[in-house]
Amino acid sequence: MSTTSLKIGLVSISDRASAGVYQDQGIPALQEWFGAALSSQWQVETRLIADERAVIEQTLIELVDQEHCHLVLTTGGTGPARRDVTPEATLAVATKEMPGFGEQMRQISLQFVPTAILSRQVAVIRESTDHAALILNLPGQPKSIKETLEGLKDADGKQKVSGIFAAVPYCIDLIGGPYIETNEAVCKAFRPKSAIKPSNA
Repeated sequence: MSTTSLKIGLVSISDRASAGVYQDQGIPALQEWFGAALSSQWQVETRLIADERAVIEQTLIELVDQEHCHLVLTTGGTGPARRDVTPEATLAVATKEMPGFGEQMRQISLQFVPTAILSRQVAVIRESTDHAALILNLPGQPKSIKETLEGLKDADGKQKVSGIFAAVPYCIDLIGGPYIETNEAVCKAFRPKSAIKPSNA
């Protein structure tokens, strides 16, 4: 298992934000969330790009193959509109599909809006000879990003619906990435007992 710190690629996909028409909200929201959620070391590479399939594919390949990110998160471009091509670009660079992530993201969003079924978010693993990364498509709105990653809690703070990030650290373990530790008040990582390291290891 790798002992290097987690490297995260954050990609905001928006024609208007990349053209400077309005301020991107996806990357700041993700950086803030990771700042609160991760207790182990991490570093970040960010990209703000247009809804162009070739550009999205090229960016994902660069972040995994050249920048050696272990985890890449995209926001935007996952709906049914003609310009929404993030899932197609993500699948095009994939070695393996991870359908459970998309299923759970829609399950979380359906607690709020019936239009969640229009979301086409996917998750994949991209592997090269000596490196692998998990790539996740997230929603574009900061509130939805937080809910998707953290899940939903009831009034007493008990987990009602699991967020997707609870499964990410163990997935990164399995593909040879660094051991990720989380702030349990924000998001408790789930691992089988045999995969848990002592916190001072």
